Amino acid sequence: MQIAKMTEADFRRFWPTFKSVVAARETYAFDPGLGYADAYILWCELPQFTYCAKENGEVLGSYYLKPNAAGPGAHICNCGYMVAPQARGRGIARALCLHSQELAIEAGYLAMQFNAVVSTNEGAIRLWQSLGFDTIGRVPKGYDHARFGLVDTYIMYKALRGEPGNASGSDP
Repeated sequence: MQIAKMTEADFRRFWPTFKSVVAARETYAFDPGLGYADAYILWCELPQFTYCAKENGEVLGSYYLKPNAAGPGAHICNCGYMVAPQARGRGIARALCLHSQELAIEAGYLAMQFNAVVSTNEGAIRLWQSLGFDTIGRVPKGYDHARFGLVDTYIMYKALRGEPGNASGSDP
């Protein structure tokens, strides 16, 4: 498996995964009716970086990385990850998250924050915790899940180097 910058051709191959994940309404707060062109802009053009995991020409998963906020909040990044259904359980999300953390450090970010991890997404929560993310907040009924109705979302956070506010970026 290789992880590389996502091209437009890669996104075309990834589109069925993107569309099915969003349409399922189990993990992403994207409009389920989002069309290809808007999805491409959202996933590939608006973020600072977008990468994908590929094997034998098949796109197994992808992530984007962008500042979580502007200006004085731009030292913390945000990421989103999607893995193709047929590739789940193979460590793709772990590999993508580790890759994104390395890229975030290279790009100068001090921390990574996930703003809305759906509480019913137990596999992702376990994975993020195993990679050092802490749950720092909860939004009650923050997500309208297709099967479970209104469920909580979690804010998850991990310092990447130093602590935010430590301008030197050196480890404490």
